[in-house]
Amino acid sequence: MKVFSQTLLGRVPIHSRPCQTLRYHHVAAAASLTRTAPASVSASSATTRRPALVSGPYHVPKLHGLPLLSTRGLGTTANKPGLRGFAFAFDIDGVLLHLAEPIPGAPETLRHLQENQIPFILLTNGGGKHDADRVAELSERLGVPLSTDNFVQSHTPFRELAMTTATQPGTKPGPGPLQDKTILVTGSDPAKAREIAEAYGFRRVVIPADILAAEPAIYPFEPLLQERYAATARPLPPPLPPSGGPLKIDAIFVFNDPRDWALDLQIIADLLLSEQGRLGTYSRRNGSPGGWQADGQPALYFSNPDLFWSARYPLPRLGQGAFQAALAGMWDEITRVRGGEAAELVRTVIGKPHRHTYEYAERVLEAYHASLAAVPPPKGEEGAGAGAGARGPLHRVYMVGDNPESDIRGANDYRSRDGRTEWVSVLVRTGVWDEARDGEPRQKPKMIADDVRAAVRWALEREGALDK
Repeated sequence: MKVFSQTLLGRVPIHSRPCQTLRYHHVAAAASLTRTAPASVSASSATTRRPALVSGPYHVPKLHGLPLLSTRGLGTTANKPGLRGFAFAFDIDGVLLHLAEPIPGAPETLRHLQENQIPFILLTNGGGKHDADRVAELSERLGVPLSTDNFVQSHTPFRELAMTTATQPGTKPGPGPLQDKTILVTGSDPAKAREIAEAYGFRRVVIPADILAAEPAIYPFEPLLQERYAATARPLPPPLPPSGGPLKIDAIFVFNDPRDWALDLQIIADLLLSEQGRLGTYSRRNGSPGGWQADGQPALYFSNPDLFWSARYPLPRLGQGAFQAALAGMWDEITRVRGGEAAELVRTVIGKPHRHTYEYAERVLEAYHASLAAVPPPKGEEGAGAGAGARGPLHRVYMVGDNPESDIRGANDYRSRDGRTEWVSVLVRTGVWDEARDGEPRQKPKMIADDVRAAVRWALEREGALDK
């Protein structure tokens, strides 16, 4: 069994390939965002008046029935045992931002949590930028100081395959299982994905442009992005001893939504059919019982399964999950034609809704939650038991998202290893899910809220942490 190396914040493997193998029909099923389910509770039902909606690029609720979060909302929580044992996890696009602009109330909500030392993380299936760059960008757009300490994007856990965690105080992280191996990465901007992978600690990173430049015949069509490829290609690294011969690729990573599907699909298919991951070879085991992807071919990793994502166009756009479904469907046909029976595409999928991303996020939250214990308590709570040693364990996390098939499903399905922390799903109306178009969500949330401000207010009231 192949597993991710130890997490940054704990010594538990965060991923197992076999347990995250995703069948094609499961990917295809994610497309169904319009199936009906039992009616969910709405945050608006907790008020006497349903918030009015106004027209716009998306519906922005004017919360007539839900007042703004009060800046004094947690003035007495330090005196109430256990109230600091909860936290929030926020998706970004559709929850905090829409088309790179803050959704009304989102910045104020984050500042309110920070001022009252309530821990939260940003947990997104987005990617394509280094964590530090993305956090800096979000801080500027939201007007709220953020940190990589409480930020997890889809490909963040990939770093664990390059660098292991330091196991003893004062020691440095060691090399991961793939740090010195040759990997292929792709995404919306493969050159940028390479930079991110190198920043994570991978030392031998190849992108499709490198392969195309070294062997143009691998894709006998006029490249649509020829100038882009020429500008980003590097010479292929020499083969590692003792193998010699064609370059061996040890792993394939899809960092975010690919752009040139045709080239990427061709190269990935070639490698999955190869002998030992060597470019230009074909495994003799292909077509034999149990022979597909059983001859040392590179492991295949996807950073998220999202079929759709919300953009400027009025309908959701196809995401990395669609690329994965296309590859799985293509693999189904290849193996059926050449072997007589279709073989399942073996791959590792992380990101929401998969367990290992939530497990990783929970460890990040626990560390962030613990770090706040050393911070002086909010003004007015001095001497009330706040501060070091007063917070106790993290017993509840509110996952606030806009996608029922990732945010809500992941929170509903996740169970902490020790059973101590409960994840509560909250669906907001400001993102990819549209009730009029999609109907009741198949993945039923604990609560449906009009926006992130209403979601947080509901959670704070539920925890008894909001001044009346």
